[in-house]
Amino acid sequence: MGRTRTYEWEDPAVTAAAVGRTSGLDFLREMQTGRLPGPPILATVDFTLDEADEGRVVFSLLPGEEHYNPIGSVHGGVYATLLDSAAGCAVHSTLPPGMGYTSLDLTVKFLRRITVDTGRVRAIGTVVNRGRQTALAEARLVDAKDRLLAHATSSCMLLPVPAAEAGDTP
Repeated sequence: MGRTRTYEWEDPAVTAAAVGRTSGLDFLREMQTGRLPGPPILATVDFTLDEADEGRVVFSLLPGEEHYNPIGSVHGGVYATLLDSAAGCAVHSTLPPGMGYTSLDLTVKFLRRITVDTGRVRAIGTVVNRGRQTALAEARLVDAKDRLLAHATSSCMLLPVPAAEAGDTP
């Protein structure tokens, strides 16, 4: 007998239209409180934005079978998604209105396997250095005992977001 999982998400254009209208930190906090819909990837992978402060964000995930690879543990792409989100959003949290970012690279080191028995994991992203055009961030994936499961570094390009046209709504 197969297993199923059903999930819903909101229109990603609403959130995309809001990028750059406020500071990056305010943008993330609006998502965290639900006043701005989260991106569909949150629902697809089933992880949450738990904390957002300047230069630091935390996402969490309760691993399930739906995250498994063929050898019975969480797929490396799930690790990478959590780590990329944490590192990138840590950078985003430092941006003023009118600015956005995009990831240039992501280097991941897998240190421990994750299964449903691991329990909730957290991806903690922090900014290492932020310049005018690029930023460097790192992210740590840890279990409930703060054991390091994976580590990543990411370079991000900072870029201006075109001003919204008069009358546009987010």
